[in-house]
Amino acid sequence: MAPTLQTAAAEGIEVLCETEWISFRRSRIHGTGGFARRGIPARTQVIEYVGEKITKAESLRRCEANNEYIFSLEDEHDLDGNVHWNPARFLNHSCAPNCEAEWDGERIWIVALRDISAGEELTFNYGYDLEDYREHPCQCGAPDCVGYIVAEEFFDPIRRQWEFQGGTG
Repeated sequence: MAPTLQTAAAEGIEVLCETEWISFRRSRIHGTGGFARRGIPARTQVIEYVGEKITKAESLRRCEANNEYIFSLEDEHDLDGNVHWNPARFLNHSCAPNCEAEWDGERIWIVALRDISAGEELTFNYGYDLEDYREHPCQCGAPDCVGYIVAEEFFDPIRRQWEFQGGTG
C-alpha cells in the first residue's frame, strides 16, 4: 500500500511539491509520481496539464530530441509540458489508469476516472502509438500490463504479437 502524506513525512519520504489534490514524490513506477493527498471523487479535474504552445514543426523537432511531454492539441499546434511550472508532467503512465487526459478545447485536464483513495498514485494512459513502442517499456505493474507505454487501442495487437512470439513481448 502506498504511504499517505502523513506517513510519507514520518518515513522520511521527500515530497517535491503539492497541489490541492496531489503530493509529488518518488514513485515505484518511475521517477517522481503524483499521489492523492486525500480521496478524490470520480470525474474531478485533478490538475491542469500546462506548458508552452508550439507549432507542429517545433513539436516534431522536440519529439526527435526525446521530449516525451508533448500533447497534441489541434491541427496546427501542440502543448509542450516539459516546463518547470507543470507538475502534471510527473504523473506516470499505467495500463490500468485511474485518470485520463481531457482536452476541453482550451485546456488539458487530468480527470479522475473513478474514486481515488488517499495515498494512491495518480496515473493516466499516455496514449503513445506503435511507432518505436519497444523504446518505451512500461513499469506500471498493473495485472494486465502490456509491457509497453501505448494507447489502449494497441493492447490487443501487442498481446497477439506476444502470443505469436511465444510470450516474449
